[in-house]
Amino acid sequence: MLRRSLMLVATLAVALTLAAGASSKTAAFPITIHAANGDVVVKQQPTRIVSLSPTATEDLFAVGAGKQVIAVDEDSDYPKSAPRTKLSGFTPNAEAVAAYNPDLVVVSNDGGIVGQLQKLGVTVLLEPAADNVAQAYDEIRQLGAATGHGPGATKVVHGMESKLTKLIRSVPKSRRRLRVFHELSPDYYSATSATFIGRVYKLFGFTNIADAADATHTGYPQLSGEYILSANPQLVVLSDSVCCGQTAAKVALRPGWQQVAAVRQHRVVAVDDSVASRWGPRLIAFAQTVAAVARKSG
Repeated sequence: MLRRSLMLVATLAVALTLAAGASSKTAAFPITIHAANGDVVVKQQPTRIVSLSPTATEDLFAVGAGKQVIAVDEDSDYPKSAPRTKLSGFTPNAEAVAAYNPDLVVVSNDGGIVGQLQKLGVTVLLEPAADNVAQAYDEIRQLGAATGHGPGATKVVHGMESKLTKLIRSVPKSRRRLRVFHELSPDYYSATSATFIGRVYKLFGFTNIADAADATHTGYPQLSGEYILSANPQLVVLSDSVCCGQTAAKVALRPGWQQVAAVRQHRVVAVDDSVASRWGPRLIAFAQTVAAVARKSG
């Protein structure tokens, strides 16, 4: 009799535990996400997500929502397992997106697509290009919460924060003032400290040579070859390696560049264009590359 009672108590305990777990799992929805397009209510955990943003795609898979993603835009090339389609993130077509019968669509640009999809009854989150690292972290948290992967998002953000701090500290103080030139294209377009990637350099303490050349304050000035040579950057980061085939060897062959400090000190590095242009988890891979080159002895 005692044994039967104990078994009954144990069974009830397990049942209550499972019920509590199920309750906590469903209690997160509906949830309100404070996105760039206002307060968006996600009524239930989405299972048919369409991402029209390469960064959002990376964020979704990083937090653990990959299996809920049914389609991504043509530029979402990472991770390789992402269900890539011909959908455009720059000139999206609402009907083409709606044809996938999504219960959540994530975009980074809004040329009217948000309103068009909302009229069709589709829940949309606008997660635009981040201005700084803190905003990038916020977007990861928002996507985690919206998909039912809040803890996963928290883990991703904490990991990024920890790794980025270690990478910044790995650069000796004597290199914290390196003059950096971030090359967007072979015709010398660059990014200033007012941009997301420029703020990453600022975290390291680097001096961005593009800042003084941005007379119109666009954040992306075109520098002249003469200006770059006179600024004599000590670190050159090529984010035009994939699009335009730029390498450290090619840079060394440019007229007058043999005397540039970065060339002489072997601090010219090529990075994957997509890694350098996105604000998701692979920011750490970018920071690792930059830190490794900055640590090189002159």
